[in-house]
Amino acid sequence: MKAKYFKAILLYSILIIGHRNLACAQANYTNITGYKVYYGWASHYPQDWLIIRSFVNDGKSYCLLVDPQTLQTKVDEQSFYKIRPLTWDEARTFFKKTPYMRAIAKAEKRSVSIQDAGIEAGMPKLTGISLTADLCPSHRPLDRRIFTEIFAEFQQVERPAPIALSITGIWMRQHPADLAWLKQQQANNDIRITWINHSYNHRVSPTAPLKQNFLLEPGTDINYEVLETEKAMLKNGLLPSVFFRFPGLVSDQQLVYRITDFGLIPIGSDAWLAKGQKANAGSIVLIHANGNEPLGVNDFISLLHKKAGAIAKKQWLLYDLTESVSGEFEGKN
Repeated sequence: MKAKYFKAILLYSILIIGHRNLACAQANYTNITGYKVYYGWASHYPQDWLIIRSFVNDGKSYCLLVDPQTLQTKVDEQSFYKIRPLTWDEARTFFKKTPYMRAIAKAEKRSVSIQDAGIEAGMPKLTGISLTADLCPSHRPLDRRIFTEIFAEFQQVERPAPIALSITGIWMRQHPADLAWLKQQQANNDIRITWINHSYNHRVSPTAPLKQNFLLEPGTDINYEVLETEKAMLKNGLLPSVFFRFPGLVSDQQLVYRITDFGLIPIGSDAWLAKGQKANAGSIVLIHANGNEPLGVNDFISLLHKKAGAIAKKQWLLYDLTESVSGEFEGKN
C-alpha cells in the first residue's frame, strides 16, 4: 500500500513540474523590472540548474535557468528552488565538466578570428544539419517559404521540425504579425524553435571596416544589446536560449569573452549558403529569413529537394541546435 502511495505522489509531482515548466516557457512577462545578470546554483531535487538571469514581473521574482547537461533553458519562480549565489568564475568551476561549460570554453578558444568565432558545427556524425535562420532588422516581411518547405518535406518524418532563429529586438518590434505567425506554427507542432539572441539593434555600416562594424562599432552598449533583446523575447512569450549569434558573424576576442561572461555561447556557421559554403554532416547552416537574402533561401530549398529521398527514409534530418551542441560536448574531458 505504501509503495502505491509513494508511486502516486511521485507521478503527481512529475506531472506538476512538467505542467509548471510548460506554463513558464509559454508565459508573456509584460511587466519586467530589475532584469539583470545573476549567477547561482539552483536545486529542486533531483535536478541542479544554473541561474543566469533574475527579474521581477508583477511582484514575483523569477530566474532564467540553464540545465548545464542539456543546455535547455526555462523561466521559473525563484521560490521554487534552493538557491546559492555564485560568481561567474565560481559557476564555471562548479559546472566545469558539463557540456554547457565545455561549449563556452570551446567558443572562447575560437575567439581570435574577426569572423565566425564560436561554435560553427555540431556533432559530425549526424546525417543532417542544424538549421539557423537570422531575423536581422528588415523592411521586408518574413520569408515564409523556408517554413512551408520544411512542413512539406518533414511533416511525415520529423514533426515538429527543429529550427533555430536568431532574432533581433528591432525585428520583433517591427514585425509583430510575422512573429505571431511563427509562434502559431510552433503551437501547431509544425516546428520547434530555439530562439538565439542576435542583439537588439544589429547596427551595420556599408563603409566601416569590420573591426569597427556591427557590435564592434565604437560606443556600442553591449549590455543593452544583449539584455534588452532577452527582455523583448520574454515580453513576447519567447524563451531565450543560451546561444548568441554575432551580427555579420563579426567579433573580436574581447567581444567573445564579453558574450561568454553573460553565460551565452557564441554560435557561428560553417555553411552560410548565400556565400557558397556547402552543408556537410553536422553543419550549422546559416540562411536569412528576414526577406533580405533570397539566394540563401533558394539554396536551402534546393538542398531540401535534393535530399527528399533521404529525408523520406529518415536518412537526412534537421537536428535541434541545442541537442546537437550539447551532444558534441557530452562525455568529453
